[in-house]
Amino acid sequence: MTLKAITLKAMTLKEKLASGQKIAGTMIRLTRNPAVAYLAKNAGLDFVMYDCEHSNYNFETLHDAFVTANALGFSELVRVPCNTKDYISRILDTGAIGIMVPMVETREHAETVVKYSKYQPVGDRGYTAGGPHTDYLGGKHTDLMEQGNAKVLSIAQIETKLAVENAEAIASVKGIDVLLIGPNDLSLSLGIPGDMMNPIELEAIAKVAAACKKHKKYFGMHAGAALLEKFGADLDVIMSLTDTELLTQGFAGIRKLADGLK
Repeated sequence: MTLKAITLKAMTLKEKLASGQKIAGTMIRLTRNPAVAYLAKNAGLDFVMYDCEHSNYNFETLHDAFVTANALGFSELVRVPCNTKDYISRILDTGAIGIMVPMVETREHAETVVKYSKYQPVGDRGYTAGGPHTDYLGGKHTDLMEQGNAKVLSIAQIETKLAVENAEAIASVKGIDVLLIGPNDLSLSLGIPGDMMNPIELEAIAKVAAACKKHKKYFGMHAGAALLEKFGADLDVIMSLTDTELLTQGFAGIRKLADGLK
């Protein structure tokens, strides 16, 4: 008897992007229940991204989240804490559909992202099968590696002045799929903390968008409505808010409703 994966067939994030769709998601920093995949999918989101840079998720929690999401046909990504094999390759082997590396500033940084997130001949990710990233199935090495490279999103987060200066070099790296702006840290690096609509910041973001367009990479940003609307025509990957902000807004709405009752 031949075993077959039970994962629901759905367009991958890369397939959606290649078809011209803008993909939308949010950052998860608090929620541990794998059912968040159902809530996000039912709401129409394309993905959620677990934040392992500024939160404390362990690999067991992430594994359970990814297994649930992958079986549902929903995409879950991870912002890893740093640009190393023990985070990037291991997170992908745990079942994430892609990774985002913070503070990518140079071509060399971007090449390391690719080295650990993509299989040969694009990168040098270590091979294993029969795990959550292959729905616990084995297969021919070359087929699984090709499928992995076709599926995994490798995202370089651009959040410093040096990264903006090197945007074209970063975007030119084969295997990098997305350059995604982190506007808060970028404002710090540019000397205008918290002033995300400052012309200095807007010019820097526009430079990254232009580099993506020139090198045929996808452009993304995790920001509030004003910045997202400003660069709406350029954006391919749209992220807004976090689960903590969404919960806070919901709770505040109940309080406002209660206070308004006569």
